Amino acid sequence: MNRLKSFFRSSIGAALLGGFVVAILAFGAVEAGVVGKNETTTRTIAATTQVSNDSSGDSNLVNQIYERDGDGVGFITAEGVTEDSSSPFGGSQSGTATGSGFLIDTDGYMVTNNHVVEGSDNITVTLGNSDTSYDAEVVGTDPSTDLALLKVDAPADQFKPLKLGDSENAKVGDPVVAIGNPFGLDRTVTTGIVSALQREIQSLTDYQISNVIQTDAAINPGNSGGPLINSDGEVIGVNSQIATGGSSEGNVGIGFAIPVNTVKDVVEQLKADGSVEHAYLGISAATLSPEVSDALNLPVDSGVLVQEVTQDGPSGQAGLKGGDDEVTVGAVQVKAGGDIITAINGEDISSMDDLISKVNESKVGDTLTLTVLRDGDSQDIDVTLGARPDDSSSSDTSSSQDGGSQDQQQLPPGFGQ
Repeated sequence: MNRLKSFFRSSIGAALLGGFVVAILAFGAVEAGVVGKNETTTRTIAATTQVSNDSSGDSNLVNQIYERDGDGVGFITAEGVTEDSSSPFGGSQSGTATGSGFLIDTDGYMVTNNHVVEGSDNITVTLGNSDTSYDAEVVGTDPSTDLALLKVDAPADQFKPLKLGDSENAKVGDPVVAIGNPFGLDRTVTTGIVSALQREIQSLTDYQISNVIQTDAAINPGNSGGPLINSDGEVIGVNSQIATGGSSEGNVGIGFAIPVNTVKDVVEQLKADGSVEHAYLGISAATLSPEVSDALNLPVDSGVLVQEVTQDGPSGQAGLKGGDDEVTVGAVQVKAGGDIITAINGEDISSMDDLISKVNESKVGDTLTLTVLRDGDSQDIDVTLGARPDDSSSSDTSSSQDGGSQDQQQLPPGFGQ
């Protein structure tokens, strides 16, 4: 845990903004989004919540939440799932994946993780304590946020939706309940707390998911896509990834849930179009720390140091400048000479987290005014955000100076700054 805390404190992130390929500028690694096998499963990523002696909460309250919401949680079986060997979640495999999901309305719409159903050719869902399996179809998916929307073909009286809360109201220390299907054990209930907020995790497309909820969740294969529920019985997140602490596939008390406010926005677009558009800035960059600032003799010691600019992307078209001089600061390689972003729309930013959140909160076509330092002078540059490419690795991110293709080091899944 101390090493993990040290990582978060010392890391300097670099990212392809809008879809962030974040550089490893720190020490240590924790795998998140575990892919494991059971007897019939070739690909599962999971999340649950761990019971701790001092945070289990009122058992009567947990029982009430379980009785009210349990029937709205589904056990998902997806056949024909395939997995790319380049995925951070595991090697190339095919077969049957299992996961969880939850109903969001009385029309049979169900939210789950994209990685549970991606590539499947047949999906079935069982609801609550029922042994009856119902067919489900994929309405749409958003790999960038690892979310998918299903439509379950079942009688209307089977649909008992869960209430969606407001993830912005979540506070560190709040008790939470998770209902899911770890290792095929359907309707398993576990409890824990909100351990931290505003984490960043990485999707299978290498884009960063922001404002993620960290919980001391006992995350296990089969719980992916299940709800994280607050003490009011409202869904505040979708359990998605874990940190494993090494070769173990089991939980070490660090789980991540995609915030329900992100879910609401994604679901709205998936219902309308079957796909989601995300805003895209088109740069790679790094948090500017005092150590880097001192080493480069810069006039400020916080902000975001632009490393590379996608030439035909929004930032490239707006004239943002990347670095052209590689230097080593400690164990970190940094490109010096690029713009330093110090504010967006008049609001100061001090880190990649700030920049990522600003872009993720924006829509395609929005214009952001970036305040940058260039050669010691401050200036404002207006950037009209474009649509994020499907995969960050497909983006033509190149140095704004030489135009050559640059390799990107990627931050391990589950890590932010």
